[in-house]
Amino acid sequence: MPSRKKSSMFASAFLTCVCSFVVICVVLATQHWMSSDVQFFGTNSTVTVSLTYGLFSGTCEQFIGAGLQVPEKTFQVAENLGSTETRSMITATIVILVLSLMSSLLSSGFTCTNAVSNPYQTFLGPIGVYTWNSSCGICILIAMILFPVTVQKNELSVELARGCFPVLQTYMNSAHTYGYSYWLMLLIIFLNIASIIIIYFYDHARYSKKKQQERPIENAPKDVILF
Repeated sequence: MPSRKKSSMFASAFLTCVCSFVVICVVLATQHWMSSDVQFFGTNSTVTVSLTYGLFSGTCEQFIGAGLQVPEKTFQVAENLGSTETRSMITATIVILVLSLMSSLLSSGFTCTNAVSNPYQTFLGPIGVYTWNSSCGICILIAMILFPVTVQKNELSVELARGCFPVLQTYMNSAHTYGYSYWLMLLIIFLNIASIIIIYFYDHARYSKKKQQERPIENAPKDVILF
């Protein structure tokens, strides 16, 4: 059985890993990644399309001229994307987040195992926790970079706006605001860092104690050395 100190520290790391897993699920499930106002020049007036969307679905509404409003409607992101490159980048973002979800789940399993037992395999110990938490954090960081690139470089909001309202004409400009679903990914990174720090403190303390126990005999007092 593990010591009380080991159990408490790995249990704390387990909680942070579970929180990370839950937050990733929230990020994938919610559609508040991006809010955009996209302006087009119509035949006689300016048309503004307001969108709020995530990786799978979103909502859009249209404002025409001095205040005429088209009712809000829901859309599926994949159905509104005509560009193969944009579709591929959104798919890549989803795949990366799924990989981070799996890494977080494995990290939770490793920390839970260490909290209740002493695994024989080295990789099931702190090394495994470091590996899976680092993998999760790296995947989240890549997703945080890839999504803005898709929005800015591939004009994701413009493409979705045209998918919602095909009769839109000349594109003018757009304004973007990142929603809480996007910024929650920062919390995931912090949770992964917290898990690594907790296990590092445990591992460092264990290593220091082991070194003290293996202190060379020449460092021992002379009066306790027996020949």
